[in-house]
Amino acid sequence: MTEILVATDADWILDEVRAALGGGTTIRWVRNGKDVVPAVKAQAADLVVLDLQIGNMGGMATCMELRLEAGADRMPEVGVLMLLDRAADVFLAQRCNADGWLIKPLDPFRLRRAADAILRNETYQEGVPAEV
Repeated sequence: MTEILVATDADWILDEVRAALGGGTTIRWVRNGKDVVPAVKAQAADLVVLDLQIGNMGGMATCMELRLEAGADRMPEVGVLMLLDRAADVFLAQRCNADGWLIKPLDPFRLRRAADAILRNETYQEGVPAEV
């Protein structure tokens, strides 16, 4: 069974992720970015869905922490899908090495396509690519 960890403090985002990805998956939820790494270390996830704007530790910092911990062999690599507020945020998703990103508003078809791509170890990118 696929394990997905959703990191958002917005209930509507959790509801949309559950509606789009809930069949045949286990969906766990944290409300703070600082809780993501401990949650993944406690129980491995196949995919982390990160809201860019979340609590006291944003999606970019959380993604960077996931990458640093995995790079130091303190946890396994995990696919990261970032949920962005606008096309200009693509730069942030690229800088923190997210595997994919969607620009809000969300819809179930795009969310499913993005999650499936990342779970296949592919990337999924929306918006105008930013120069890095």
